[in-house]
Amino acid sequence: MNEKLLHTPEGVRDIYESELKRRFKVLEHLHHVLELYSYQDIDTPTFEYFDIFNMDKGSAASNEMYKFFDRNNNTLVLRPDITPSIARCVAKYYADEKLPIKLCYEGNTFINAHQHQGKLNECTQIGGELINDASSASDAEVIACVVSCLLAVGLKEFQIEIGQVDYFKGLIAEAGIDKETEKKIRDYIKLKNFFGLSEFVSTLDISDNMKKALSSFDNLFGGLEMLEVAATFVSNPKSIAAIERMKKVYNALVSYGFEKYIGFDLSMLNGYNYYTGIVFRGYTYGTGNAIVKGGRYDNLLSQFGKDAPSVGFAIYVDELMNALSRNKIAIDVDYSNVLVLYERDNQQAAIGLATKLRQSDKKIELVRKSDKHAIEDYIEYAKKMKFSGIYSIVNDNDLIDISVKDGSKSDRKISELM
Repeated sequence: MNEKLLHTPEGVRDIYESELKRRFKVLEHLHHVLELYSYQDIDTPTFEYFDIFNMDKGSAASNEMYKFFDRNNNTLVLRPDITPSIARCVAKYYADEKLPIKLCYEGNTFINAHQHQGKLNECTQIGGELINDASSASDAEVIACVVSCLLAVGLKEFQIEIGQVDYFKGLIAEAGIDKETEKKIRDYIKLKNFFGLSEFVSTLDISDNMKKALSSFDNLFGGLEMLEVAATFVSNPKSIAAIERMKKVYNALVSYGFEKYIGFDLSMLNGYNYYTGIVFRGYTYGTGNAIVKGGRYDNLLSQFGKDAPSVGFAIYVDELMNALSRNKIAIDVDYSNVLVLYERDNQQAAIGLATKLRQSDKKIELVRKSDKHAIEDYIEYAKKMKFSGIYSIVNDNDLIDISVKDGSKSDRKISELM
């Protein structure tokens, strides 16, 4: 056999046994919180037309997408991002709705990243989108939902950093900077290369005040006091309104009691260009990457034919699971499965017992004993598979109840369990 066939391509991996059980339990907790915040489920296709995600929509770059063709020669892509798919659905199915729409999703995204970066190309996301609400209260509601989600899975030490792309856009306009120069400045900030940023800004033909403002992004993070400092660098209405909006969001989050989890970072410029207002990311110990990303995207739906302000978030489940593991946060999962073991002559009794127990919501594995294996082999198997016990059928009326934990045995009547 070709050994290569036993391995996955670079950027994807198998998930199984106890790891997958913990993952399902975490997703269950997260989805429950989304339900508590009144999000309704939506499921979009794994692949869509290329134009749903092209750069006009501000999603992933073309060379980062997995592309293929259908029989009609349409270009299709595995979705690199779920938000544009939600936007398409809302424009189609909620075209006339004016009041808030809250949708949540769970699914995998696919990014054709450079090899050897150590990142997964297939990632699981769970998230929510709040549409038709332009208020700062909706910004705060979405961030509060994120905090509630992280608390629900056992995290206690984490931070949600909030940025505002309008502060940057207003500053660029006030300085009179062209698009090409703006891109260079944006790239310096996104890479956190603040020394290079300062050097580059010093060569620009702009006022000293604007040079100072653009060179200060390495210090524009912290609490409310930082927002006051940031306000002194600008005089344009867009940037000032952005700061005031962030203060309103913070005040609402104080009402939730979540202020300890909130910080600000005006150097946060999200990679997706469709964001128009607040952007945010969540970080915790045990992973250098964000476990949650989100923000406001008021113009995205208009590209699908519906003018609707929107804000949303996505929790990156793979990063979250890494963080939970490295922080040694226990995830309670159900290991109540029971192995019902029987000889050929006792098949009818075994099937009857297994059927009755399953009807009572018990998890049963039914196995006919092989002559090739001793009872000790099945006990070891049950331990490995994390079963709670073994019912070894003796006859139509009797069984031996074997504890997987210590190997102890006791005689029981099948009728007791039925």
